[in-house]
Amino acid sequence: MQTVEKGLREQHKAQRRLRILDATRELLRDSPESVITTERIAERAGVAPATVYNLIGPRDKIWEALAVGFMDELERHLAALGAGAGAGAGAGDPQEVVGSTVRLLVGDPVVSRRMVREWEESGLVLDHSPLTQLRQAMADARTQGLLRADIDTDALAIVVATACVGALHQWVAALIDDDRFLARALFALDVALAAAAADPYREQLLAPLRTRGAV
Repeated sequence: MQTVEKGLREQHKAQRRLRILDATRELLRDSPESVITTERIAERAGVAPATVYNLIGPRDKIWEALAVGFMDELERHLAALGAGAGAGAGAGDPQEVVGSTVRLLVGDPVVSRRMVREWEESGLVLDHSPLTQLRQAMADARTQGLLRADIDTDALAIVVATACVGALHQWVAALIDDDRFLARALFALDVALAAAAADPYREQLLAPLRTRGAV
């Protein structure tokens, strides 16, 4: 009985936590540049301010929780793509990993921009998903012979992710639009793949760079 009660308590805590994060997103979308306080979040979520602090933490932890929620959503999306795709497609495709990440960010621009601007460790926003999936996709490409056998695919994935974070911050600052954000992220990936291409696939992996144009 105690195990059941503990399970129910944890379930209720998880539900309240989701309500708090949903309320935060709603407040941001309603007033993109407004100050988000614990009291406002609590009122929108229908909980006490102390509940927000106990389940999430101080304000910086709210931005971190939003980032974790983004990464979890991205991981579910990429997992679903992998489950429904054949060999060489879906979450195993580096282009799909990068493209899905950008599209998810620009799909909720107000929340994404505030999350990146406000969170002190926003450079880590892509550190779990999609970096984990990108590392695996690069390793798969090497196994398939697309990339040279001597390539450190972990390092290659980190270089691409770093370039994507740079494009993300340009987008957050409104220096580039949604399309340019996607183009720059994919360009960084194409450069990395072309540089690491195995000889039989060099022309195939160079082709996107010749057709993409300036970014």
